[in-house]
Amino acid sequence: MSRPTASYLDPAGSGGVTVDLAVPGRALAIGAHPDDIDFGCGGTLAKWASAGCEVTELILTDGSKGSWDPKADRASLIALRQEEQRAAADALGARDVVFLEHVDGELASGLAERAEVCRVIREARPDVVIGHDPWKRYRLHPDHRHAGFLAVEGIVAARDPHFFPEQGLAPHRPARLLLWEADEVDHVETIERFLAAKLTALLSHRSQWESTMGIDRDRAAEEKVFEDRIRQRAAEAGALAGLSLAEPFKRIDRL
Repeated sequence: MSRPTASYLDPAGSGGVTVDLAVPGRALAIGAHPDDIDFGCGGTLAKWASAGCEVTELILTDGSKGSWDPKADRASLIALRQEEQRAAADALGARDVVFLEHVDGELASGLAERAEVCRVIREARPDVVIGHDPWKRYRLHPDHRHAGFLAVEGIVAARDPHFFPEQGLAPHRPARLLLWEADEVDHVETIERFLAAKLTALLSHRSQWESTMGIDRDRAAEEKVFEDRIRQRAAEAGALAGLSLAEPFKRIDRL
């Protein structure tokens, strides 16, 4: 969970940006918290799902610290955030949502956590994995950093047979990795027709309206401000490749 910034694009890296992968047969998005995937790649997932891609979402933490109310019941918040994430996934056309339920704010990227992510990759067998960029400079939230490393290191483990053979699952090597929140963007996915689905997914996270999205008192007006902010970010990403609306990524092909 993080409040969107004005931009995470790197103007100095605007040359040589690639546009639109071929629609994968299967995709796996890995997010630290409920709502992270929707911010990072919701439009891309909606586009792929509409073209027949089987989308799986993996949420690593339980979202239990995602409230500014010190009296909030954490068990109720966890259940609510899972319900919201399922609604968001439905809005994007995702096939499945997997929750690992590590404690919010306490995610680690050790061997045990890597094995869990490896298992999901081997089970889902995605052509493309999408996740947080763990190398983003000046990142404050440790869960985002650890989630990024788990996506990267989970791919390494999943592709090689001598990692976690006790899982009894065949190795799997995805073809592509896309990282959102990247300092050095070199790939964009067009989302002109899918911004509405991204916004519907994001607004499904009603528990986060105040803390993450800045939607509080005059709800209609503040929703519009939030939607305009998301549209502006998509316009900035699209401008890297002469497009109207897009989502930006660091693309890694050699997996």
